[in-house]
Amino acid sequence: MQITILGAGAWGTALAIALAARHDVVLWGRNADAMSAAARARENSAYLPGHPLPDKLEVTADFAAALAHAQGTRGLLIAATSMAGLRPLAQQLQGKAIPNLVWLCKGLEEGSGKLPHQVVQEVLGAALPAGVLSGPSFAQEVANGLPCALVIASADAGLREQVVAAVHGPAIRVYSSDDVVGVEVGGAVKNILAIATGITDGLNLGLNARAALITRGLAEITRLGIALGARAETFMGLAGMGDLILTCTGDLSRNRRVGLGLAQGKPLAVIVEELGHVAEGVRCAAAVRTLARQLGVEMPIADAVAGILFDGQSPQATVTQLLSRHPREESCPD
Repeated sequence: MQITILGAGAWGTALAIALAARHDVVLWGRNADAMSAAARARENSAYLPGHPLPDKLEVTADFAAALAHAQGTRGLLIAATSMAGLRPLAQQLQGKAIPNLVWLCKGLEEGSGKLPHQVVQEVLGAALPAGVLSGPSFAQEVANGLPCALVIASADAGLREQVVAAVHGPAIRVYSSDDVVGVEVGGAVKNILAIATGITDGLNLGLNARAALITRGLAEITRLGIALGARAETFMGLAGMGDLILTCTGDLSRNRRVGLGLAQGKPLAVIVEELGHVAEGVRCAAAVRTLARQLGVEMPIADAVAGILFDGQSPQATVTQLLSRHPREESCPD
């Protein structure tokens, strides 16, 4: 299969490495100098150092050539940008022949509060076969060939079958879903909850507190998803519980590291600079808080994270406030 990955960050590069063993893959990035350097060194040292690029993987900054590579019935176009980069990429695709489009980004768009599929439909229309590939997946482990499981969500059954055929392999299992909203909501909100878990871990509140936060965080994800039209069972799967557990507990999680830094009293700007990569939970927190209030959905943990990030609230005082909330019956949807 001919696959083009648009975006040469850590996850796009890792997926390109994984797929190049079985397919004809082109990895595109907009920085011509960086792509030339990666092609020469056979390594993306800026975003995924220490992971050699396969000899057969083509690396380019030529957008037209990269897009042409994925044309035809055996072509697959994968957008591996950040959430902020999705709209500019979709605009770059306007007027082009696009056989299909799959995106990897997780979050809500700053300003509009739109989910990725809403951005794509707004720019490229609803007729395009399109979907989201998501699930618990650290780029470094995928590049190392370690096992993982993903989910492709799309209203188009043909696209789902094509993505499974392309990505499912020895180390990557791919499951199918038609619940695009559920998969996207799970991928977006789990990053905010990973920041919260990093804060509780950084404050040494213990494993009991971590388990409680993850569980109640899943309830918040489910409430928001149902309000947006998702199915509750989606959040018990890879894009919900699976991605939430990984991002909240894994040491490779950038969003968790944001929380650890906040617990240490570091300014957000310093934490982000030290990361050197996008932590989607930071950008997503304000959008989720706004959306939840508009929908009348109670999300105390996500709201607390936004307060710490943007309103100057202290992590310690916020934890105390959360613990002092009035007791209630346990119910995930409610």
